[in-house]
Amino acid sequence: MGIIAWLIFGGLAGWIASIIMHNNEGLLMNIIVGIVGAFIGGFLANALGLRNSAGGFGFNFGSFIVAVVGAVILLAILNYFQRGRAR
Repeated sequence: MGIIAWLIFGGLAGWIASIIMHNNEGLLMNIIVGIVGAFIGGFLANALGLRNSAGGFGFNFGSFIVAVVGAVILLAILNYFQRGRAR
């Protein structure tokens, strides 16, 4: 995927995750959270033995769900530390 596709993919995944977590910090943060969440989700999916049947990197529904799940996990971790419970 090109850089524009990564930005769109990350923005959409981060936006959906921010809706789920009730945490909207803006477009740039949604893109960052979505891209980092895609890496987290991909790592977890590989660790659990889930494989992408299309192979490689691609913009498909499975990759999008993995990115959203990773972004939700990232936002949950960030919310935990921002609320001051972990010191």
